[in-house]
Amino acid sequence: MISLGIDASGKVAGVALVQDGELLGELTLSLGLTHSETLLPACISLLEQAKLSIEDIDLIACTKGPGSFTGLRIAAATAKGLALERRIPILGISTLEMLKENLSFIPLPIHVILDARRGQVYTGSYLGETLLREEQACPLSEVLDFAKSLEGRQIFLGDGVLRYKEELLSALGEERLIFPEVSSLLQRASSLTLLAERKWTLGEREEFHLEYLRKPQAERQKEAGELKDFQIIEEECAEKVGKTEDRLSAKNYPV
Repeated sequence: MISLGIDASGKVAGVALVQDGELLGELTLSLGLTHSETLLPACISLLEQAKLSIEDIDLIACTKGPGSFTGLRIAAATAKGLALERRIPILGISTLEMLKENLSFIPLPIHVILDARRGQVYTGSYLGETLLREEQACPLSEVLDFAKSLEGRQIFLGDGVLRYKEELLSALGEERLIFPEVSSLLQRASSLTLLAERKWTLGEREEFHLEYLRKPQAERQKEAGELKDFQIIEEECAEKVGKTEDRLSAKNYPV
């Protein structure tokens, strides 16, 4: 079984190839470019380096959220585009569970925190394969309260660590915290793909769909009456800025 993993849920984008539980290759990109420019070329490059084609792929793993709304949709569109004609199954994996997988072999509680902005984090807490606290969007204070209720040392993963490290240290103390190196702190496509292949082998089957854990900001603003009708905004922007132009030219990739 050969599996292709695709992730663009955060600032880092990645693709990986796994065959029967063995990592064949992985590409991780943090170039400051939009994932729409880099993700599909990365898939093609990795397949070429492994001397494989998309016809050799038995399963596509894709992060289903939470994370960047735009990034998740780019990854989903890439996965569906590659899978559609050849009817390759897609298995969605939680971004939080994927991150936990980076260090799941360590027998300590793992708290994953992704910066959700607006004073919240996307979070889930785990011990090995056990979910200690459900995946949700909530204030960091709720994660800290739960962590304080546990004994011993604990691991924190995700880009939320980069933003809230001082708050974590202040709440729990340095002696109780483990912060991994960046290679394990952020998303890794290899963790995504290995986890997906294991779940697929165990019989997990689920129609792929994105799970944001909370509504996009535009929807929340509209419900709160903070966002004007799209057509009005479009007209106002056209008057102020003029017509916009797509800077991405169409490209055909041999897959």
